Amino acid sequence: MDAFILPIALFAIFYFIVFRPQRKQQKEKTKMLSSMKKGDRIMTTGGMYGTIVSLKDDELTLEVDENVRIRFSRGAIAQVIPAEERAKEVVKK
Repeated sequence: MDAFILPIALFAIFYFIVFRPQRKQQKEKTKMLSSMKKGDRIMTTGGMYGTIVSLKDDELTLEVDENVRIRFSRGAIAQVIPAEERAKEVVKK
């Protein structure tokens, strides 16, 4: 009986340290990607900032500068910049 307790305990510890946080992080990213809308300021995984001009099922178009638009896959989006940070950017300029 003792031989079964140790592997089960190790699996439980491993689950709570590795798998559960990873799954939570994946859910948050999926929620963020599905809640994006036109006009949001975002950052790509490559570090490029832009504003969403149009959205399709699996791709979006970003305006990175005046009249410069680039298409990206939704999976290439790292984060949506909150409105508070955008306000700070405008004040700095």
